[in-house]
Amino acid sequence: MEKYSQFRDRGSGIAPFFPIQTDPSGIYWSFHLFLFLIRLPILLTVTLSYFFVLQWLPIGSLGKKASLWLMLGVPGIWWIDLQIDGVKKGSLARHHKARLPQPGSIIASSHTSPIDSLYLAAIFDPVFTVSYPTTRLVQRISLFHSILRAFQYPQDEPLPTAKLTDLATLIRQHPHQAIVVFPECTTTNGRGILPFSSSLLTAPSTAKIFPISLRYTAADITTPIPGTYITFLWNLLSKPTHCIRVRIAESVYNSLQSSVTRSAATPGQLASDDRTSSSDTLLGSEEVEGMSAAEKRVLDKVAEALARLGRVKRVGLGVREKEDFVKAWSKQPRH
Repeated sequence: MEKYSQFRDRGSGIAPFFPIQTDPSGIYWSFHLFLFLIRLPILLTVTLSYFFVLQWLPIGSLGKKASLWLMLGVPGIWWIDLQIDGVKKGSLARHHKARLPQPGSIIASSHTSPIDSLYLAAIFDPVFTVSYPTTRLVQRISLFHSILRAFQYPQDEPLPTAKLTDLATLIRQHPHQAIVVFPECTTTNGRGILPFSSSLLTAPSTAKIFPISLRYTAADITTPIPGTYITFLWNLLSKPTHCIRVRIAESVYNSLQSSVTRSAATPGQLASDDRTSSSDTLLGSEEVEGMSAAEKRVLDKVAEALARLGRVKRVGLGVREKEDFVKAWSKQPRH
């Protein structure tokens, strides 16, 4: 991997775009093949039935969530290790509901796999969005599109035909749903947190922003490389079970919006958290130039929470570096 050394973070040496290698099946290869061949037609049937039929029927939120959980259950995603900041394990009760995303709140999630969107939809029934490193606006997309985007090439900017809006408008339009934002703008292998888009800065001051980290065991169902549909399906369906490690941090508020608009924000108006990144590159060079110190603090707070929850570090590699990495990776033969 020496030829890809330029795609490692300079400070930490972390390589967030390298695919996770699958452990050899060895003598269990025939068993894994059996699981794959049995599960594949079932998963395709359940998935196509939901996206082309069931989601358009009046089956209610519970019916939709049951269908999504069935999709998660077919490949053996049974084990969910959930932990919430400030709540003891096993003690999540009614008075702790305020520590979970609710309608009108924003979920700032890590992004490593198509399963991210499927799990979040099964739990929260949210509205999904796409963020870009070059704009504060977001693009609303469907769950199906959100799943597919985990396999697509990274985009530095939206298409000219994309319909963009801000988070405050989406919350007004969908008051009974949470809004999902993937602020890293592309998928990684889960070993680092990429520079954030500034889309979270359009959240209203009253909206809670919940950083959520999703990690998988085994980690080879992540999709940092675009177009790896077959590899993903094999890794997903050939193993008996998978575990999702879910960590939810305490909510963050975009305190800037309580006193100023995005266009009038000044460096003297600070967020409530004092922790900042040691390097402006962690926010992306194209955004840092037009961003106040207060705005950086808001994004830093969310990014640091995601890094802490995932037990990883923030890196200075972003969407443009991933584009270059994908080009280099696709050109080189690998054995």
